[in-house]
Amino acid sequence: MGVFWFITAILILISLALFIIPLWRESKYDDAGSRDELNKALYRDRLAELAEEEEEGLVADQNSMESELKKSLIDDVPQVENHSTSKINRLILLPGIIVILASSYGLYAKFGSYNEVEQWQSVAKRLPELSQRLMNDSTAPMSDQELADLTLALRTRLQSEPNDTQGWLLLGRLGMAARDMQTASGAMNKAYKLDPNNPDIQLGYGQTLIFSGDEGMMNQGRQMLMGVLQQDKTNLRALSLLAFDAFERQDYKSAVIYWKTMQALIGPDDSRSEMLNRSIQRAESQLNGGEGAENAIPVTITLGNNVKLPKQGVIIVSVHTADGSPMPIAAKRLSLHKMPLTINLSDNDSMIAENKLSSLSELIVRVRIDQDGNVMTKEGDWYGESPVVPFGHPVQVEINQQY
Repeated sequence: MGVFWFITAILILISLALFIIPLWRESKYDDAGSRDELNKALYRDRLAELAEEEEEGLVADQNSMESELKKSLIDDVPQVENHSTSKINRLILLPGIIVILASSYGLYAKFGSYNEVEQWQSVAKRLPELSQRLMNDSTAPMSDQELADLTLALRTRLQSEPNDTQGWLLLGRLGMAARDMQTASGAMNKAYKLDPNNPDIQLGYGQTLIFSGDEGMMNQGRQMLMGVLQQDKTNLRALSLLAFDAFERQDYKSAVIYWKTMQALIGPDDSRSEMLNRSIQRAESQLNGGEGAENAIPVTITLGNNVKLPKQGVIIVSVHTADGSPMPIAAKRLSLHKMPLTINLSDNDSMIAENKLSSLSELIVRVRIDQDGNVMTKEGDWYGESPVVPFGHPVQVEINQQY
């Protein structure tokens, strides 16, 4: 904050100089004296003219005209002394300086976001404390506000230390945790440029790319994750990300291979093995036509005339009860596709196994283009909603509204 006050002091001094210097110069200028000298010069010129006119016989009474000329000169002599201007200017100086100082700092106090700047500086100083909280597993999980503060403090430090590879990697992970894909991708890209051979950075950047929703970036992310596996075939995180990506692309065969490889690496006694079993069964079900596929609902998605697909994002399709409940019964997440697009939703897409899609007699289908990868934020996203339709009937949804 010391730099801030130093800069404001310089700006105030410049403002005061612009105010004082013109008045100071004006106080030194003798306006009345200058007018008196001008009158005298005019008087002398007029006397010379009268002398010439008398010689030419044009003037009858030169003495009388000289008297009139002297009288007019006396009438124009200034009655106010020169130092009065200086007194007036000096009287203006002090109130003017006070007004400049009061208005400058007063306006900044009202409109200059001083409290926000002070809070930012306070948060920046807490970076070591917040970093320790993040690394300490024994304490309670960090709140959303603490994570936001840590992100702000880390951004501030990276402004002065732009070559801190681990700092950019941590910022990217915080962005992913907050589902802020713009922050995550930008930070991971910085880290990758600084250390492109670091496996942790390759994994983080690859994850960011495959969640971007842009097909070109997603392909780049897959290649990056495959490169990690070539260096380390036992990397569970790379296998998990590739399995998820394959399942989302409906490449169920590849997803099963990745998950079974993970099972073999962790062994049957690992607590994660049961979760992998369920994932494999779901993928194999889809691969074989899918249990409950006979109850599939075909959904055709189109775009309104005023809607354009963004450069990145995902399509979220959700099925809700006929009363419009916000909690979906089934959902599917898709990468961006050209429209129109037709997909099938079945019991395999149910959110809860005990609450199957086929249990509905009537339903509503909602489709949203999620631009930032965060399902919680909707502002600016385009969406569409179907009318209430009986289960099993084809559904048409046009994306034509914006949050």
